Amino acid sequence: MNLLEMTFSQVTGFLKSRYGRGEFHAGALLREVIKKGNHDFEQAPEFERSQALADDLKAMHAPPDFTITDQVEQDNTLKFVTRLQDGALIESVVIPMKRYNTLCVSTQVGCRMGCRFCETAKAGFKRNLLVHEITGQLYSARIMLGKEISNVVFMGMGEPFDNFDNLIQAIRVFNDQKGFDVALRHMTVSTCGLVPGIERLAKLDLPQLSLAISVHSADDRVRSDLMPINRRYPLAELRKALMDYPLHKRRFLLVEYVLIKGVNDSKEAALQLADYLAPLKVRVNLIAYNPGREDISASGFARVADDDLNTFSDYLTELGLFVVKRWSKGQELMAGCGQLSGADEIR
Repeated sequence: MNLLEMTFSQVTGFLKSRYGRGEFHAGALLREVIKKGNHDFEQAPEFERSQALADDLKAMHAPPDFTITDQVEQDNTLKFVTRLQDGALIESVVIPMKRYNTLCVSTQVGCRMGCRFCETAKAGFKRNLLVHEITGQLYSARIMLGKEISNVVFMGMGEPFDNFDNLIQAIRVFNDQKGFDVALRHMTVSTCGLVPGIERLAKLDLPQLSLAISVHSADDRVRSDLMPINRRYPLAELRKALMDYPLHKRRFLLVEYVLIKGVNDSKEAALQLADYLAPLKVRVNLIAYNPGREDISASGFARVADDDLNTFSDYLTELGLFVVKRWSKGQELMAGCGQLSGADEIR
């Protein structure tokens, strides 16, 4: 019984089918373990008259099987490394915002998508994360590190839609009010453009969940060079999936655009992007490319100057797009966009 993988209704169903118990004890279990980090739940008031039940559940209970092995913080941005039971390493980042903290979580050990500007891709793909390994990152941030987290973005290591079933269960566990209690409107799933995943998500009743799509170029040739996924699902196919996506009337698609010097930062590139996005209800998150680790980075890519990012943003704004400039946090910690790698040591 791993409570990091279960919603309140699932815990309730388990207790009813096995013990004839229900919501009373299910709520106590989630409160003690998820909200308080207390694995000695048999001492909770709800179990005072049910010690046999508590002892049985304690014997089945699976406490966290992962440990934080390293962490580094700068300007309130915190990156931490988690060692999983099999020895695999993943990275997560706590990002301070104006009124809240956001946790960037990983969904895979490594990634198989091969984006050329991404450190995770260079590390290669090892395996999908299990549900409790995804949700455990929020558990660690809140319980072990004492951080108040209200937003979750699936933008860490891995392509979330490449681990679709575990992703969706993790979202439901995060969203459960009796447990982690993260509102769907405070969660964002980011994809490199895995069209079948977008189509599968569209069929689920999760209208408040935000969807972010990494575009990075509206030119098929350039995008295919940057992101091999474009060769399988080119821009036209991606746009069709996005046009068919059932957006809530108050929500936007979030388009992520990493600006790379001399690659996708020209006025022509801005015109192409505006034309491509014209039929869609979007907001563009503009991010300067973050250099990788010197010892393994061989991309030859360069970061744009702040003035160039501002100029490109002005181009897009003049063309009618709503643009948010995302000034990278944690770049020096290798905690910025595209910099997570699951290395043995962080800096």
